[in-house]
Amino acid sequence: MSYKQDLTVDNTENIIEGIKSCKNEATLELEVNTNQVGINISPNLYGIFFEDINHAADGGLYAELIQNRSFEDDSTTPKHWSLVKTGTAEGTMTLDDTVLLNSVQSRSLRLDVTTADPAGSVGIVNEGYWGINVKEGVQYNLSFFAKASSDFSGDITASLQSTDGQTVYGKIVLSSIATEWAKYTATITANGTDRAAVFVLSINTVGAVWFDVVSLFPPTFNNRGNGLREDLANMIKEMKARFMRFPGGCFVEGAAMATAFRWKTAIGKIEERAGHQNLWGYRTTDGMGYHEFLQLCEDLAAEPLYVINIGIAHKDNIPLDELDPWVQEALDAIEYANGDITTTYGAIRAANGHPGSFNLKYIEIGNENNQHSTTDNRSNLYGDRYIKFYNAIKNKYPNLYTIGNVEAWGTDTPSWQYSHPVEFVDEHYYRGTQWFINKANKYDSYNRKGPNIYVGEYAVTATLDCGKGNLSAAIGEAVFMTGLERNSDIVKMASYAPLLVNTNDRAWNPDAIVYNSSSVYGTPSYYVQKMFANNLGNIIIPTTLKNLNSTIDTTSTSQIVGQVGIGSWDTAVSYNNVSVTKNSDSSILLTNDFSEDAPKWKAKSGTWNLTYNQTNTTVEPGMIVAGSSDWNNYTLELTAQKISGSEGMMIYFGFLDGDNFYDLNLGGWKNTLHAIQKNDNGSTSLLASQAGSIKAGQSYKIKVVVSGTNIKAYLDDQLLFDVTDSSPLEPATRDPLYYVTSKDTTSGDIIIKVVNPNDEDGHTMIKIKGKDKILSGIESVLTSDNIADENSFVNPFKVAPADRQFLNIGKHNNFNYTFSKNSITILRLKTHAHHKR
Repeated sequence: MSYKQDLTVDNTENIIEGIKSCKNEATLELEVNTNQVGINISPNLYGIFFEDINHAADGGLYAELIQNRSFEDDSTTPKHWSLVKTGTAEGTMTLDDTVLLNSVQSRSLRLDVTTADPAGSVGIVNEGYWGINVKEGVQYNLSFFAKASSDFSGDITASLQSTDGQTVYGKIVLSSIATEWAKYTATITANGTDRAAVFVLSINTVGAVWFDVVSLFPPTFNNRGNGLREDLANMIKEMKARFMRFPGGCFVEGAAMATAFRWKTAIGKIEERAGHQNLWGYRTTDGMGYHEFLQLCEDLAAEPLYVINIGIAHKDNIPLDELDPWVQEALDAIEYANGDITTTYGAIRAANGHPGSFNLKYIEIGNENNQHSTTDNRSNLYGDRYIKFYNAIKNKYPNLYTIGNVEAWGTDTPSWQYSHPVEFVDEHYYRGTQWFINKANKYDSYNRKGPNIYVGEYAVTATLDCGKGNLSAAIGEAVFMTGLERNSDIVKMASYAPLLVNTNDRAWNPDAIVYNSSSVYGTPSYYVQKMFANNLGNIIIPTTLKNLNSTIDTTSTSQIVGQVGIGSWDTAVSYNNVSVTKNSDSSILLTNDFSEDAPKWKAKSGTWNLTYNQTNTTVEPGMIVAGSSDWNNYTLELTAQKISGSEGMMIYFGFLDGDNFYDLNLGGWKNTLHAIQKNDNGSTSLLASQAGSIKAGQSYKIKVVVSGTNIKAYLDDQLLFDVTDSSPLEPATRDPLYYVTSKDTTSGDIIIKVVNPNDEDGHTMIKIKGKDKILSGIESVLTSDNIADENSFVNPFKVAPADRQFLNIGKHNNFNYTFSKNSITILRLKTHAHHKR
């Protein structure tokens, strides 16, 4: 990763090697006034949000290695299992819904050997979650239930193998298989390493064996049974989350009420958990259930925050007058977490291995459920449901904190808010980088007499800004977080979302932690969360920024400015002969037939080949851009040919960032419409439109003329649109730096967090006013060469914090510091009080 940081100190040369003296004159002054004390910082400000999306639980944090362990994923075929025969042995495998382990499991797997071979076998193979990670010397704990037919008298061999079956990494033989269901356990010690191994159960004697709940666990986090994957859990632990929201998210609701999460079926022995269909496209075992969530919170020293279902799913709901059982289910969940062992559910918790209370304090009433139904359909109004749950919870558990929903995408003032008692409201924001930067001061003006704020889900998700989790996204989020921290008298809690993604099932993008069966890395957003949470004081220190450069131009452009681009949606397109010329004198700004000089173009999204065909045919936009952000009054010309897909071409102009640009959409809306669109802070509006379509295989000549605020668009030399935007998009306005300062009154540390979202370094004089003498400090800097840089399995630390120590600030507590362009910096300064310890 790139590292650029300069430091100047008073009267000392005692600077750690690698940090060089700043030779640039400071243009900014950051004054930290420790003589003044600001608000108290919420001790639970930074937390995490866990939802089983992207195989976050099964195939992720939940350490189970066998996929479809209970054969419940499909009623017609044993998904993720296959039959293997060696030697001359013959046999079959079939799902059986008549021979059942118990009333919870609806089917088992029957393995028959019809022809035996002493040198061969018939077996069932499980592929795991995109491979089973086997490490030499590691012990794997196996358990399964089995019963044999009366004519079966052989053994069962369990083994870990390579996918081709040529290498066996460990095996165990189990004998005396009963004709009634019984549980069998063993330990397999691996003698080799394979990141994509398989698990095999095989027999070599004529007869039948039924299997169910086949489970294989590696060593787990804190050595807990039915536990969690160590590397993922440790990365989460390093985030020092003060709370954990679970289990969702839309996971709570489900697609329909019949498949909603029910906590009572997600506790106890794994063979007694039926599992259910996950809204996110796969079946979950519920092996990581309510008890495991509570246990993880305890292991992380994080407050549990449980989200309850209020009788609403995505496709249906429970009528308002039939909600009582769901209210009772919420009350029972609280009793399970907190009740004395003499209570019904407290006793069940104790039987499950945890006699003490989990000390649940936070209950969220629904997830994104603030629907605005019409008066003739009040059964779905959120406020009416909210108050039923609120009253029941507060009557029995008055000391619990309740959290209400705002609209799914973050309406600041929900309609029901002031007609019901509200302690917290949960706001969710998924936007672009610039939106988050614009909202750095969002909570400065919030009414302090209103409810507390929980920002339960937020992330930069605009495809053109975030990639698969890049520095640009992390910078936007970090700027926003400075505002959260500065306003933590009202913003009491916040959690980034989502937390986890298995790279083989990326249903939501981006995410904090990325993994496959064997490896894991954090995105830049993960490191921002970790940096902020690991460096949190308990009081805000007033801090001001002065711009010493009075020549900065902040005048409005009052014209369309920005880069140009090409792309498509759900369509493959070939582009060629692109040129951009000035309207005033026809001088060339850009010309490219894509035969060479491709670096002029920057891919924002989609899949592009060397001739700049947009080959993406998924329902995601593809875009590449070129040019300068200050281009204006220009003509863009090109040729394009649709290859395949459901739409046409998209020509971009006035491109400022992923949330702010114009486009000429030819053959949009399933190839029915031509239009000019304006994308303003992520909100799209039509400036002009007409019916039209694009034919595959035909070459089109396209021209867009931008003159001041006027746009003319031509297709094959025919004028399509002549439209003027009276309120053109303005180039992003960004402060030189965004910052927040806190103090840890226990250690005496002063913690300065600074985000520089600009393309220029911020040369800054830092002045620490107050009685505390600053002796030394630690700097942690997250940056890279390009804001589009991402981490990967190949280079997991390309964008990761670089930590360095510096000594002897000097007697005046003033020093020059350069905040690198596109960076997040934390300066943790040690005071004289800390030094005395």
